[in-house]
Amino acid sequence: MESDNPPLRIGLMGFGCVGQGFYDIVQRQPELGLAVARIAVKSPTKPRTLPAARFSFRADELLADPGLDLLVEVIDDPAEAFRLVGAALRQGRRVVTANKAMLARHLPELVQLQAQFGGALLYEAAVCGSIPVIRTLDGYFSHEPLRSVSGIFNGSSNYVLTRMGEEGSDYGPALAEAQAQGFAETDPALDMGAFDPCSKAVILAAHAYGVFLDPDEVLNLGIEGIGAADIAWAARRGQKIKVVAGVYRLPDGRVTALVTPQLLGPASPLFAVEREFNGVLIEAAYAGTQFLRGRGAGGHPTGSAVLADVLAVQRGVRYGYAKRRQAPETLLTQGLTADFYLRHAEAHTLRAALERLDGAAEITREENEQGAVAIGVIALARLHQHRDWLRAAGVFVARLGEVRAAVPTGRAAAVAVAL
Repeated sequence: MESDNPPLRIGLMGFGCVGQGFYDIVQRQPELGLAVARIAVKSPTKPRTLPAARFSFRADELLADPGLDLLVEVIDDPAEAFRLVGAALRQGRRVVTANKAMLARHLPELVQLQAQFGGALLYEAAVCGSIPVIRTLDGYFSHEPLRSVSGIFNGSSNYVLTRMGEEGSDYGPALAEAQAQGFAETDPALDMGAFDPCSKAVILAAHAYGVFLDPDEVLNLGIEGIGAADIAWAARRGQKIKVVAGVYRLPDGRVTALVTPQLLGPASPLFAVEREFNGVLIEAAYAGTQFLRGRGAGGHPTGSAVLADVLAVQRGVRYGYAKRRQAPETLLTQGLTADFYLRHAEAHTLRAALERLDGAAEITREENEQGAVAIGVIALARLHQHRDWLRAAGVFVARLGEVRAAVPTGRAAAVAVAL
């Protein structure tokens, strides 16, 4: 029996992978009572799956249309996304977005606009695709202390690491395959440099701990310098290398966040998360450890998260940010250390890296084909300070253990070994 209620009229900004996925899902489920009434795109000449008459080429036309009940923003330009979402919230509109880079940089202002003008903003699709982690944190764990929220938040880099492990190949061929399969962008810097999972960690920090972080102050190390030698080094120890992003409560109650490659063993649930999948570990004080796994990217998986937000907004759901009222202090890098593995094909470059990182090391042996390795305690502040140099020099860095407070005396030391 059909409803007598008119359909919810949606204005869709963007018709790329996620926008098309969302549109397709809505078209396949007419019983939901949703209608994508208008679609705004940037380029009039780009080939698309719908007739040109279905599109507007100025997103502001959707902002000016009072007949639209809700706006969905899924464009790839963070600055333009912020302009559009901000303008919509100033109108008191209901908005769903999937733009994680925009949210990570502007979330405090957007939350303020929502409160000031009475609009609503949901963004489940911005973090981990189909995994409902934001809703889980904001609802189920809104009043429970959390020890950490961490995991594999980027399917592109995880796909590359999986294929390197399966084929014994180097980084270049694995990345090319990921791009050919549509799991990595033509310009892979945001994914492989760990900027994408960094944005997601910043968003989750607001819901897990009530803290708004500056993404520029969060340590993020990527996998651009990884090689087959690193995968083999981990495998000989029964481990895998994964890019792990997380927010963690330190023993003194403060909260930190970081994103690094990390060596994990079979005891970790993340060990078996492969290819384009994401996995999220929530460690709660009373509920214990929860593990969520699902597809972290793709039109339909991410489009399903957009749809869930649209239906939630229709029901009047808003994020509560309950932990903002007692948000803890943050400590992102200063005074923190961890054990790290560093490798470079040339020993003199590794020595230069250790000097910058204030590590005391002596390369005892070199392997021309595999390079030199150093293992030891490195200060997070030093890694943050020199991450651009490390990236440009091709030094691969992976975390071996948990973050901890630095020993008050002495320098961070690294002991060099050979592969």
